[in-house]
Amino acid sequence: MTTTVTELLPILQSSIGPVILISGVGLLLLTMTNRFGRTLDRTRQLKQDLAADVPAAKRAAIETQIGILMRRAGILRASITLGAVTVLLDAVLMLLLFLSAWARLELGGMVIAVFCVSQGCLIGSMVAFILDLHLALAAVRLEVGQG
Repeated sequence: MTTTVTELLPILQSSIGPVILISGVGLLLLTMTNRFGRTLDRTRQLKQDLAADVPAAKRAAIETQIGILMRRAGILRASITLGAVTVLLDAVLMLLLFLSAWARLELGGMVIAVFCVSQGCLIGSMVAFILDLHLALAAVRLEVGQG
C-alpha cells in the first residue's frame, strides 16, 4: 500500500491530538514526582532523628509522622503510576488512530476503549493526588497540635 505525503499529512494531524494530553499529564507527573521525592526525603530525615537519643514522647510523635509519610508515599506512588499509564495509553491511542487512518482499518471500538481506560487512569491519578493533599494537611495539623 503506497501512501503519498499529501495523503499522510491529514492522517498524522488527526493522530497526534493526544499529544496535548500527554503534555498536560507530563506536567502533573512532574509535580507528583517532586512531592514524592520530598516525602521520601522527609521520611529519611525523620528516621535519622529517630536513631538519635530522643525522649519517648518525641519518639512516638516521630513514628506517627513516619507512618503518615509512608501512607502518603504509597498514595503518591499510585498517583504517579496511574499518570504514567495514562501517558502510555495515550501513546497507544495515537498509534491506533494513525494505523486506523493509514491502513483504513475500523478500530473505532478499540480507540474508544483505550481512550476511556486512559481517562479512567487520569481520574484515578487525580483522586489519589487529592487524597495526598488532604493527608499532608492532616499531618501538619497533627504536628502543630490542631488535630
